Amino acid sequence: MKQRKQKSTFKLKKKKNHRMRINMLFIVAFSFLVSVRSLPMKPTLNYDSIFNFGDSLSDTGNFLISGDVDSPNIGRPPYGQTFFNRSTGRCSDGRLIIDFIAEASGLPYIPPYLQSVRTNNSVDFKRGANFAVAGATANEFSFFKERGLSVTLLTNKTLDIQLGWFKKLKPSLCKTKPECEQYFRKSLFLVGEIGGNDYNYPLLAFRSFKHAMDLVPFVINKIMNVTSALIEEGAVTLMVPGNLPIGCSAVLLERFNDNSGWLYDSRNQCYKPLNNLAKLHNDKLKKGLAALREKYPHAKIMYADYYSSAMQFFNSPSKYGFTGSVLKACCGGGDGRYNAKPSVRCGEKGSTTCENPSTYANWDGIHLTEAAYRHIATGLISGRFTMPSYNNN
Repeated sequence: MKQRKQKSTFKLKKKKNHRMRINMLFIVAFSFLVSVRSLPMKPTLNYDSIFNFGDSLSDTGNFLISGDVDSPNIGRPPYGQTFFNRSTGRCSDGRLIIDFIAEASGLPYIPPYLQSVRTNNSVDFKRGANFAVAGATANEFSFFKERGLSVTLLTNKTLDIQLGWFKKLKPSLCKTKPECEQYFRKSLFLVGEIGGNDYNYPLLAFRSFKHAMDLVPFVINKIMNVTSALIEEGAVTLMVPGNLPIGCSAVLLERFNDNSGWLYDSRNQCYKPLNNLAKLHNDKLKKGLAALREKYPHAKIMYADYYSSAMQFFNSPSKYGFTGSVLKACCGGGDGRYNAKPSVRCGEKGSTTCENPSTYANWDGIHLTEAAYRHIATGLISGRFTMPSYNNN
């Protein structure tokens, strides 16, 4: 009897030890997965410098430095908590697509242009400069006003203003035409994403879809003009991103919250009319870039398909590690269907932040998490979502 009891106790201990080993292996595996996600991209691109233009999807601090808005929420925690452990002016919990592209090029993170204003021109921009500003539009305020869309813009740092900054900086990078040709031969110019705010401002101000749709040709025309101007200034390799699937954006889903099931994509529950707007923008952009390739055959002009790269995880969230609601904001007001009520924004009093942002795709309702941006960047760097691809020389 005693021997049978001892055998039973031994089996229980063995099972307990086995469970503990499994739990330890799970913890180690999970820790390894988290650490791998936070590691820099392995250098696979061959650029010596990067020059970036755009809005909040790629701003690394210009809006924060500009002072266009007093004490903006992106200047406070939890922004930057995942990677930088502080707010940097990036509209996410960590790195952006531009940061991953810089890592993959073996470059430091691209400094915001306005940092030179704050530090009396002591910033070295030889390895690149970031001109993007959160809230920036392709078109200026007067353009919207003329069309009866007098919306409040967060900044006046349009795409044309950003181009002007580049022209002002250029003499400090190279002096003569041969020197500039040599220097820019190994530079990447990222023109965008830009134009999303041209649609967001009217849409969030309760204007109609037609208002937004009518703006598409003007937005594309502005992007084409600035891209052309950069080529004339010496840019040889350019990447022009399209719009994200804005129908999967939490803040816009909250704004257009509708009980009509047929308006939502059955596969991912994104709002179809908004995604149709993004598709229209992207189709027109691709046609415009095709015309530029004919005009400038010496330049390599890539279209970056942000839409398709992002749609991978909106269609199959668990496959990419997104176990939270893929359409719900990680950081927001804690109410509403998508946690993206405009009355309480991320970083403001009353907002809450999810425990693990890496399991969410939406960060603050309108921007994505570092984890989502990493997946998009990986798709671009591999060449799967750039046309022509990085690898097509």
